[in-house]
Amino acid sequence: MFGINHLGDYGTQFGKLIEGYKRWGSEYHIEENPIDELTKIYVRINNLCKEDESVLEACRDNFKKLEDKDPYCVTLWTKFRELSLKEFQKVYDMLKVDFDSWNGEAFYSDKMQEVIDILNKKNLLVSSEGAMVVNLDAKSMPPCIIEKTNGSTTYATRDLAAILYRARTYDFDQAIYVTSYEQILHFKQVFEVAKLLDLPEKYTNHLVHVPFGMVQLKEGKMSTREGNVIKLEELLKEAISRVTKIMDEKNPNLANKEKIAKQIGIGAVIFNDLYNSRIKDEIFDWDVMLNFNGETGPYMQYIYVRTKSLLEKAGYLPEIQEINFSKLQDNSSLKVIKLIYTFEDILKQSAEKYEPYIIARYLIHLAQAFSSFYNENKIIGEEKSLQDARLYLTYSVGMVLKIGAGLLGIEMPDRM
Repeated sequence: MFGINHLGDYGTQFGKLIEGYKRWGSEYHIEENPIDELTKIYVRINNLCKEDESVLEACRDNFKKLEDKDPYCVTLWTKFRELSLKEFQKVYDMLKVDFDSWNGEAFYSDKMQEVIDILNKKNLLVSSEGAMVVNLDAKSMPPCIIEKTNGSTTYATRDLAAILYRARTYDFDQAIYVTSYEQILHFKQVFEVAKLLDLPEKYTNHLVHVPFGMVQLKEGKMSTREGNVIKLEELLKEAISRVTKIMDEKNPNLANKEKIAKQIGIGAVIFNDLYNSRIKDEIFDWDVMLNFNGETGPYMQYIYVRTKSLLEKAGYLPEIQEINFSKLQDNSSLKVIKLIYTFEDILKQSAEKYEPYIIARYLIHLAQAFSSFYNENKIIGEEKSLQDARLYLTYSVGMVLKIGAGLLGIEMPDRM
Protein backbone atom coordinates (compact mmCIF):
# COMPACT_ATOMS: atom_id res chain seq x y z
CA MET A 1 0.00 0.00 0.00
CA PHE A 2 1.42 3.38 -1.04
CA GLY A 3 -0.47 6.56 -0.12
CA ILE A 4 -0.23 9.58 -2.41
CA ASN A 5 -1.57 13.02 -1.57
CA HIS A 6 -2.20 14.23 -5.12
CA LEU A 7 -2.31 17.93 -4.29
CA GLY A 8 -4.28 20.24 -6.54
CA ASP A 9 -1.27 22.54 -6.72
CA TYR A 10 -1.51 23.51 -10.39
CA GLY A 11 -4.11 24.82 -12.78
CA THR A 12 -6.11 27.95 -13.54
CA GLN A 13 -6.97 28.47 -9.86
CA PHE A 14 -3.32 29.39 -9.32
CA GLY A 15 -3.50 31.73 -12.28
CA LYS A 16 -6.37 33.41 -10.44
CA LEU A 17 -4.46 33.63 -7.16
CA ILE A 18 -1.48 35.12 -8.97
CA GLU A 19 -3.71 37.71 -10.64
CA GLY A 20 -5.40 38.55 -7.35
CA TYR A 21 -2.06 38.91 -5.58
CA LYS A 22 -0.76 41.16 -8.37
CA ARG A 23 -3.72 43.47 -7.86
CA TRP A 24 -4.23 43.42 -4.08
CA GLY A 25 -1.36 41.50 -2.47
CA SER A 26 -0.35 44.39 -0.22
CA GLU A 27 -3.81 44.34 1.38
CA TYR A 28 -3.44 40.80 2.70
CA HIS A 29 -1.11 39.16 5.22
CA ILE A 30 -0.75 35.68 3.78
CA GLU A 31 2.34 34.81 5.85
CA GLU A 32 0.36 35.27 9.08
CA ASN A 33 -2.81 33.43 8.06
CA PRO A 34 -2.22 31.74 4.69
CA ILE A 35 -5.42 29.78 4.10
CA ASP A 36 -7.84 32.52 5.18
CA GLU A 37 -6.01 35.27 3.32
CA LEU A 38 -5.53 33.26 0.12
CA THR A 39 -9.21 32.27 0.26
CA LYS A 40 -10.19 35.95 0.49
CA ILE A 41 -8.05 36.74 -2.54
CA TYR A 42 -9.52 33.77 -4.43
CA VAL A 43 -13.12 34.78 -3.69
CA ARG A 44 -12.41 38.39 -4.66
CA ILE A 45 -10.72 37.53 -7.97
CA ASN A 46 -13.47 35.04 -8.84
CA ASN A 47 -16.08 37.74 -8.37
CA LEU A 48 -14.09 40.06 -10.62
CA CYS A 49 -13.78 37.32 -13.26
CA LYS A 50 -17.58 37.05 -13.33
CA GLU A 51 -17.83 40.77 -14.03
CA ASP A 52 -14.97 41.10 -16.52
CA GLU A 53 -14.04 38.41 -19.06
CA SER A 54 -10.67 40.08 -19.66
CA VAL A 55 -9.69 39.39 -16.03
CA LEU A 56 -10.47 35.70 -16.51
CA GLU A 57 -8.29 35.71 -19.62
CA ALA A 58 -5.48 37.31 -17.61
CA CYS A 59 -5.81 34.51 -15.04
CA ARG A 60 -5.58 31.88 -17.74
CA ASP A 61 -2.57 33.66 -19.16
CA ASN A 62 -0.93 33.60 -15.72
CA PHE A 63 -1.23 29.83 -15.61
CA LYS A 64 0.26 29.54 -19.11
CA LYS A 65 3.15 31.68 -17.90
CA LEU A 66 3.51 29.42 -14.86
CA GLU A 67 3.75 26.40 -17.15
CA ASP A 68 6.34 28.26 -19.22
CA LYS A 69 8.40 28.88 -16.02
CA ASP A 70 7.89 32.64 -15.84
CA PRO A 71 10.07 33.64 -12.81
CA TYR A 72 7.48 35.92 -11.18
CA CYS A 73 4.64 33.40 -11.49
CA VAL A 74 6.84 30.51 -10.30
CA THR A 75 8.00 32.51 -7.26
CA LEU A 76 4.46 33.35 -6.24
CA TRP A 77 3.23 29.81 -6.86
CA THR A 78 6.06 28.38 -4.73
CA LYS A 79 5.23 30.79 -1.92
CA PHE A 80 1.51 29.94 -2.00
CA ARG A 81 2.23 26.21 -2.06
CA GLU A 82 4.74 26.18 0.79
CA LEU A 83 2.58 28.32 3.07
CA SER A 84 -0.46 26.16 2.35
CA LEU A 85 1.38 22.90 3.02
CA LYS A 86 2.43 24.09 6.48
CA GLU A 87 -1.21 24.78 7.29
CA PHE A 88 -2.39 21.47 5.83
CA GLN A 89 0.14 19.61 7.96
CA LYS A 90 -1.53 20.89 11.13
CA VAL A 91 -4.75 19.11 10.12
CA TYR A 92 -2.95 15.94 9.05
CA ASP A 93 -1.21 15.88 12.43
CA MET A 94 -4.56 16.20 14.24
CA LEU A 95 -5.98 13.34 12.20
CA LYS A 96 -2.73 11.33 12.46
CA VAL A 97 -2.67 10.99 8.68
CA ASP A 98 0.57 10.24 6.86
CA PHE A 99 1.39 10.09 3.16
CA ASP A 100 4.19 8.31 1.35
CA SER A 101 4.21 10.89 -1.43
CA TRP A 102 3.17 14.54 -1.75
CA ASN A 103 3.59 14.63 -5.53
CA GLY A 104 0.69 16.74 -6.73
CA GLU A 105 -0.28 18.03 -10.14
CA ALA A 106 2.75 20.29 -10.44
CA PHE A 107 5.09 17.29 -10.17
CA TYR A 108 3.87 16.16 -13.58
CA SER A 109 4.40 19.50 -15.34
CA ASP A 110 7.51 18.17 -17.13
CA LYS A 111 5.97 14.75 -17.81
CA MET A 112 2.92 15.76 -19.82
CA GLN A 113 4.64 16.15 -23.16
CA GLU A 114 5.01 12.38 -23.44
CA VAL A 115 1.22 12.01 -23.18
CA ILE A 116 0.72 14.59 -25.93
CA ASP A 117 3.40 12.96 -28.11
CA ILE A 118 1.87 9.47 -27.81
CA LEU A 119 -1.62 10.74 -28.65
CA ASN A 120 -0.25 12.81 -31.54
CA LYS A 121 1.70 9.88 -32.93
CA LYS A 122 -1.51 7.83 -32.98
CA ASN A 123 -3.43 10.71 -34.62
CA LEU A 124 -5.82 10.74 -31.66
CA LEU A 125 -5.57 14.46 -30.91
CA VAL A 126 -8.07 16.53 -32.86
CA SER A 127 -8.84 20.22 -32.86
CA SER A 128 -12.13 21.29 -31.30
CA GLU A 129 -12.95 24.99 -31.02
CA GLY A 130 -9.24 25.75 -30.77
CA ALA A 131 -8.50 23.14 -28.10
CA MET A 132 -6.84 19.74 -28.63
CA VAL A 133 -9.03 16.84 -27.52
CA VAL A 134 -9.39 13.06 -27.69
CA ASN A 135 -12.74 12.10 -29.17
CA LEU A 136 -14.70 9.72 -26.94
CA ASP A 137 -17.95 9.51 -28.92
CA ALA A 138 -17.54 5.72 -29.14
CA LYS A 139 -17.73 5.60 -25.36
CA SER A 140 -20.74 7.96 -25.22
CA MET A 141 -18.69 10.60 -23.44
CA PRO A 142 -17.71 14.19 -24.21
CA PRO A 143 -14.22 14.69 -25.63
CA CYS A 144 -11.31 14.69 -23.19
CA ILE A 145 -9.52 18.06 -23.41
CA ILE A 146 -5.72 17.66 -23.45
CA GLU A 147 -4.66 21.20 -24.38
CA LYS A 148 -6.68 24.38 -23.97
CA THR A 149 -7.05 27.02 -26.66
CA ASN A 150 -4.09 29.00 -25.26
CA GLY A 151 -1.85 25.92 -25.26
CA SER A 152 -1.97 25.30 -21.50
CA THR A 153 -2.60 21.79 -20.23
CA THR A 154 -5.50 20.44 -18.21
CA TYR A 155 -6.23 18.41 -15.12
CA ALA A 156 -6.74 15.42 -17.45
CA THR A 157 -3.30 15.85 -19.05
CA ARG A 158 -1.66 15.77 -15.65
CA ASP A 159 -3.68 12.75 -14.52
CA LEU A 160 -2.63 10.86 -17.66
CA ALA A 161 1.03 11.74 -17.02
CA ALA A 162 0.57 10.54 -13.45
CA ILE A 163 -0.77 7.16 -14.65
CA LEU A 164 2.32 6.66 -16.81
CA TYR A 165 4.61 7.63 -13.95
CA ARG A 166 2.86 5.48 -11.32
CA ALA A 167 2.77 2.39 -13.53
CA ARG A 168 6.50 2.64 -14.13
CA THR A 169 7.45 3.68 -10.60
CA TYR A 170 5.20 1.53 -8.42
CA ASP A 171 4.24 -1.37 -10.74
CA PHE A 172 0.84 -1.24 -9.04
CA ASP A 173 -1.75 -4.01 -8.87
CA GLN A 174 -4.48 -1.41 -8.45
CA ALA A 175 -4.54 2.39 -8.43
CA ILE A 176 -7.42 3.77 -6.36
CA TYR A 177 -8.45 7.40 -6.83
CA VAL A 178 -10.50 8.86 -3.97
CA THR A 179 -12.20 12.15 -4.90
CA SER A 180 -15.64 13.78 -4.82
CA TYR A 181 -18.39 12.47 -7.08
CA GLU A 182 -18.14 15.71 -9.05
CA GLN A 183 -15.19 14.10 -10.85
CA ILE A 184 -16.89 10.88 -11.93
CA LEU A 185 -17.05 11.88 -15.61
CA HIS A 186 -13.48 13.22 -15.51
CA PHE A 187 -12.05 9.90 -14.38
CA LYS A 188 -14.17 7.91 -16.81
CA GLN A 189 -12.64 10.01 -19.59
CA VAL A 190 -9.09 9.80 -18.22
CA PHE A 191 -9.23 6.03 -17.72
CA GLU A 192 -10.46 5.56 -21.30
CA VAL A 193 -7.69 7.75 -22.72
CA ALA A 194 -5.13 5.93 -20.53
CA LYS A 195 -5.91 2.76 -22.50
CA LEU A 196 -4.47 4.56 -25.54
CA LEU A 197 -1.06 5.29 -23.97
CA ASP A 198 0.68 1.98 -24.78
CA LEU A 199 0.59 0.80 -21.17
CA PRO A 200 0.03 -2.90 -20.39
CA GLU A 201 -3.57 -3.80 -19.58
CA LYS A 202 -2.55 -4.91 -16.09
CA TYR A 203 -2.33 -1.18 -15.29
CA THR A 204 -5.10 0.37 -17.38
CA ASN A 205 -7.63 -2.31 -16.37
CA HIS A 206 -6.98 -1.67 -12.68
CA LEU A 207 -7.63 2.04 -12.38
CA VAL A 208 -10.44 2.57 -9.88
CA HIS A 209 -12.29 5.76 -9.01
CA VAL A 210 -13.87 5.76 -5.55
CA PRO A 211 -16.15 8.83 -5.41
CA PHE A 212 -17.55 10.31 -2.23
CA GLY A 213 -20.31 12.79 -1.46
CA MET A 214 -19.91 16.35 -0.27
CA VAL A 215 -20.26 17.82 3.19
CA GLN A 216 -23.12 20.30 3.30
CA LEU A 217 -24.21 22.79 5.90
CA LYS A 218 -27.88 22.97 6.84
CA GLU A 219 -27.91 26.14 4.75
CA GLY A 220 -26.65 24.32 1.64
CA LYS A 221 -23.53 23.49 -0.34
CA MET A 222 -20.14 24.97 0.57
CA SER A 223 -17.98 26.64 -2.08
CA THR A 224 -14.46 28.04 -1.90
CA ARG A 225 -15.21 30.39 -4.79
CA GLU A 226 -18.16 31.86 -2.93
CA GLY A 227 -16.30 31.98 0.38
CA ASN A 228 -18.86 29.94 2.37
CA VAL A 229 -16.55 27.19 3.64
CA ILE A 230 -15.61 25.79 7.02
CA LYS A 231 -11.94 24.98 7.52
CA LEU A 232 -11.41 21.41 8.72
CA GLU A 233 -8.93 22.59 11.34
CA GLU A 234 -11.53 24.94 12.83
CA LEU A 235 -14.18 22.21 12.69
CA LEU A 236 -11.94 19.74 14.56
CA LYS A 237 -11.04 22.33 17.19
CA GLU A 238 -14.72 23.20 17.65
CA ALA A 239 -15.56 19.51 18.10
CA ILE A 240 -12.85 19.19 20.77
CA SER A 241 -14.12 22.32 22.50
CA ARG A 242 -17.72 21.09 22.57
CA VAL A 243 -16.66 17.70 23.94
CA THR A 244 -14.60 19.44 26.63
CA LYS A 245 -17.69 21.36 27.77
CA ILE A 246 -19.74 18.16 27.93
CA MET A 247 -17.01 16.46 29.96
CA ASP A 248 -16.78 19.44 32.33
CA GLU A 249 -20.47 18.99 33.06
CA LYS A 250 -20.60 15.20 33.32
CA ASN A 251 -17.15 14.21 34.62
CA PRO A 252 -15.19 17.30 35.73
CA ASN A 253 -12.50 15.32 37.59
CA LEU A 254 -11.58 13.08 34.66
CA ALA A 255 -7.81 12.67 34.22
CA ASN A 256 -6.16 13.34 30.83
CA LYS A 257 -9.20 15.39 29.84
CA GLU A 258 -7.44 17.20 26.98
CA LYS A 259 -6.28 13.96 25.31
CA ILE A 260 -9.68 12.30 25.73
CA ALA A 261 -11.53 15.34 24.38
CA LYS A 262 -9.37 15.15 21.24
CA GLN A 263 -10.05 11.44 20.82
CA ILE A 264 -13.81 11.90 21.20
CA GLY A 265 -14.13 15.16 19.25
CA ILE A 266 -12.01 14.11 16.28
CA GLY A 267 -13.49 10.61 16.39
CA ALA A 268 -16.99 12.10 16.23
CA VAL A 269 -16.16 14.06 13.07
CA ILE A 270 -14.55 11.06 11.37
CA PHE A 271 -17.36 8.67 12.32
CA ASN A 272 -20.03 11.11 11.17
CA ASP A 273 -18.30 11.32 7.80
CA LEU A 274 -17.98 7.55 7.39
CA TYR A 275 -21.31 6.37 8.80
CA ASN A 276 -23.29 6.69 5.57
CA SER A 277 -22.57 5.41 2.08
CA ARG A 278 -19.63 7.40 0.74
CA ILE A 279 -21.57 8.58 -2.31
CA LYS A 280 -24.22 10.35 -0.22
CA ASP A 281 -23.92 14.01 0.69
CA GLU A 282 -23.46 14.57 4.39
CA ILE A 283 -25.48 17.17 6.30
CA PHE A 284 -23.31 18.57 9.05
CA ASP A 285 -25.15 18.72 12.39
CA TRP A 286 -23.38 19.13 15.75
CA ASP A 287 -26.35 17.86 17.75
CA VAL A 288 -26.37 14.56 15.88
CA MET A 289 -22.61 14.13 15.71
CA LEU A 290 -21.91 14.57 19.44
CA ASN A 291 -24.89 12.60 20.76
CA PHE A 292 -23.51 10.07 23.25
CA ASN A 293 -26.67 7.98 22.97
CA GLY A 294 -27.12 7.90 19.20
CA GLU A 295 -25.53 6.02 16.33
CA THR A 296 -22.35 8.05 16.69
CA GLY A 297 -18.64 7.85 17.33
CA PRO A 298 -18.98 8.97 20.98
CA TYR A 299 -21.56 6.22 21.64
CA MET A 300 -19.24 3.56 20.19
CA GLN A 301 -16.35 4.91 22.27
CA TYR A 302 -18.53 4.95 25.38
CA ILE A 303 -19.37 1.26 24.97
CA TYR A 304 -15.68 0.46 24.46
CA VAL A 305 -14.82 2.31 27.69
CA ARG A 306 -17.52 0.29 29.47
CA THR A 307 -15.86 -2.98 28.38
CA LYS A 308 -12.52 -1.67 29.68
CA SER A 309 -13.97 -0.66 33.05
CA LEU A 310 -15.65 -4.05 33.51
CA LEU A 311 -12.38 -5.88 32.92
CA GLU A 312 -10.56 -3.53 35.28
CA LYS A 313 -13.22 -4.07 37.93
CA ALA A 314 -12.86 -7.85 37.58
CA GLY A 315 -9.09 -7.51 37.85
CA TYR A 316 -8.27 -10.33 35.43
CA LEU A 317 -8.83 -11.72 31.94
CA PRO A 318 -9.59 -15.45 31.80
CA GLU A 319 -7.67 -17.65 29.35
CA ILE A 320 -9.69 -18.57 26.28
CA GLN A 321 -8.94 -22.30 26.65
CA GLU A 322 -10.59 -22.19 30.09
CA ILE A 323 -13.86 -20.66 28.88
CA ASN A 324 -17.01 -22.77 28.93
CA PHE A 325 -18.87 -21.12 26.06
CA SER A 326 -21.93 -23.29 26.69
CA LYS A 327 -22.67 -20.83 29.50
CA LEU A 328 -23.55 -18.20 26.87
CA GLN A 329 -26.91 -19.47 25.70
CA ASP A 330 -29.17 -16.46 26.27
CA ASN A 331 -30.34 -14.45 23.26
CA SER A 332 -28.36 -11.30 24.04
CA SER A 333 -25.10 -13.28 24.42
CA LEU A 334 -25.71 -15.24 21.22
CA LYS A 335 -26.43 -12.05 19.27
CA VAL A 336 -23.07 -10.57 20.36
CA ILE A 337 -21.25 -13.82 19.50
CA LYS A 338 -22.82 -13.94 16.03
CA LEU A 339 -21.82 -10.33 15.35
CA ILE A 340 -18.22 -10.98 16.41
CA TYR A 341 -18.16 -14.05 14.17
CA THR A 342 -19.12 -11.90 11.14
CA PHE A 343 -16.36 -9.30 11.71
CA GLU A 344 -13.97 -10.84 9.18
CA ASP A 345 -16.69 -10.93 6.53
CA ILE A 346 -17.55 -7.30 7.29
CA LEU A 347 -13.94 -6.29 6.67
CA LYS A 348 -13.91 -8.15 3.35
CA GLN A 349 -17.16 -6.53 2.23
CA SER A 350 -15.90 -3.09 3.15
CA ALA A 351 -12.65 -3.59 1.22
CA GLU A 352 -14.31 -5.10 -1.85
CA LYS A 353 -16.89 -2.31 -2.08
CA TYR A 354 -14.58 0.51 -0.96
CA GLU A 355 -17.23 1.36 1.64
CA PRO A 356 -16.07 2.37 5.17
CA TYR A 357 -19.69 2.74 6.27
CA ILE A 358 -20.04 -1.07 6.32
CA ILE A 359 -17.53 -1.15 9.19
CA ALA A 360 -18.99 1.94 10.89
CA ARG A 361 -22.53 0.54 10.95
CA TYR A 362 -21.31 -2.86 12.08
CA LEU A 363 -19.53 -1.25 15.04
CA ILE A 364 -22.74 0.50 16.08
CA HIS A 365 -24.70 -2.76 15.83
CA LEU A 366 -22.07 -4.49 17.95
CA ALA A 367 -22.07 -1.67 20.52
CA GLN A 368 -25.88 -1.80 20.74
CA ALA A 369 -25.86 -5.58 21.07
CA PHE A 370 -23.32 -5.37 23.89
CA SER A 371 -25.40 -2.73 25.63
CA SER A 372 -28.37 -5.13 25.62
CA PHE A 373 -26.13 -7.97 26.83
CA TYR A 374 -24.83 -5.76 29.65
CA ASN A 375 -28.34 -4.70 30.71
CA GLU A 376 -29.70 -8.26 30.69
CA ASN A 377 -26.80 -10.08 32.31
CA LYS A 378 -24.82 -9.76 35.51
CA ILE A 379 -21.19 -9.96 34.41
CA ILE A 380 -19.29 -9.76 37.68
CA GLY A 381 -20.43 -11.63 40.79
CA GLU A 382 -21.77 -14.79 39.19
CA GLU A 383 -20.25 -18.25 39.69
CA LYS A 384 -16.71 -18.46 38.24
CA SER A 385 -17.35 -20.28 34.95
CA LEU A 386 -20.26 -18.00 34.01
CA GLN A 387 -18.35 -14.86 35.02
CA ASP A 388 -15.33 -15.98 32.98
CA ALA A 389 -17.46 -16.58 29.89
CA ARG A 390 -19.16 -13.20 30.15
CA LEU A 391 -15.87 -11.43 30.88
CA TYR A 392 -14.22 -12.96 27.84
CA LEU A 393 -17.17 -11.95 25.68
CA THR A 394 -16.83 -8.41 27.07
CA TYR A 395 -13.11 -8.42 26.24
CA SER A 396 -13.81 -9.66 22.70
CA VAL A 397 -16.33 -6.88 22.08
CA GLY A 398 -13.84 -4.26 23.24
CA MET A 399 -11.11 -5.70 21.05
CA VAL A 400 -13.30 -5.73 17.92
CA LEU A 401 -14.55 -2.20 18.59
CA LYS A 402 -10.98 -0.93 18.94
CA ILE A 403 -9.71 -2.71 15.81
CA GLY A 404 -12.68 -1.56 13.75
CA ALA A 405 -12.42 2.03 14.96
CA GLY A 406 -8.69 1.99 14.23
CA LEU A 407 -9.40 0.98 10.63
CA LEU A 408 -11.61 4.08 10.37
CA GLY A 409 -8.85 6.27 11.81
CA ILE A 410 -10.52 6.70 15.22
CA GLU A 411 -8.68 6.41 18.53
CA MET A 412 -10.39 4.85 21.53
CA PRO A 413 -10.15 6.55 24.94
CA ASP A 414 -9.54 4.47 28.09
CA ARG A 415 -11.81 6.73 30.15
CA MET A 416 -14.78 8.98 29.45
